Amino acid sequence: MIMRSEAETIELLSRFRPSFLDDMGCTIVGVDVEKMTCSMQFDISKSYCHSGDIVQGGFVSAMLDAVSTHAAFAANEKINSVSTLEFKTLFLEASRAGKFDAIGRVDKLGRSIAFLSAELRNEKGQVTATMTTIAKVRLSDAG
Repeated sequence: MIMRSEAETIELLSRFRPSFLDDMGCTIVGVDVEKMTCSMQFDISKSYCHSGDIVQGGFVSAMLDAVSTHAAFAANEKINSVSTLEFKTLFLEASRAGKFDAIGRVDKLGRSIAFLSAELRNEKGQVTATMTTIAKVRLSDAG
């Protein structure tokens, strides 16, 4: 694996991230290339909610999917594509509109398949949801 500084990795991930993350109030706040993790913060408005202030499950899954796939991009600079093949989201508590901390991890990274995981915490620090993912990764020939 190729190592970049945390600041370089955050700048690169921020520059090429999908624009829907801006809509979800997302900020990439940290990466650990060695530990293959990525941390994000989200600020979710009630426009993503049902039943008043409960964030719709698809948006919870989107936050977890984003942070886990960004962890894969952070883990190896040769990765140029991460496609989710399967994911499982466990909803442990209602995720209510507001601020969230998310951490994504690469549990195992092969040449073409990655096993990823993520957790979402509310402002009180409670884990509201977790995700496990199997993803296809593509490596660039450069480097």
